[in-house]
Amino acid sequence: MGRDLWGKTAGALVLAVVVSTVAGCGGGSEADSGKPAAATTEKAASVQDAAAAVRAAVETFDTSGGCLEPAPGTCWDQMQAVMAPARELRAAANADTETGPEFWSEAYALIDSMERGVAVGRDLGATDPNTNRPDVLGSAHKLVDWLTAHPIT
Repeated sequence: MGRDLWGKTAGALVLAVVVSTVAGCGGGSEADSGKPAAATTEKAASVQDAAAAVRAAVETFDTSGGCLEPAPGTCWDQMQAVMAPARELRAAANADTETGPEFWSEAYALIDSMERGVAVGRDLGATDPNTNRPDVLGSAHKLVDWLTAHPIT
């Protein structure tokens, strides 16, 4: 039952990210409209949106009960669901000219840890001595803590 709810919730989150991304891909250019570009505002909003998506993914993980089974392979979908918005946050942070890479260095390190865990290619389970769950899920929670301590305005 938890997996069905998680799958629906993750699907809705992915759909929301896709819709918001596609909505920003209008056909006309600012040069054609005669209006000045608002690139800084758009980038700041994308960083804020990406940070909100990370928070939402971790909250969904937590409220769905997290990884309910210790067996290998039972948490891969949840790991992927928190990884996707973390990657979006990295892309948005890379494009953010307001803060710069120094501001994001700790967040980048946490996302790198998540990437190392996902690079294994599968959930090793909770009982494996080399489990990758802390790299992915623990770092995702630490990333939310970092985002809380470093509000993006």
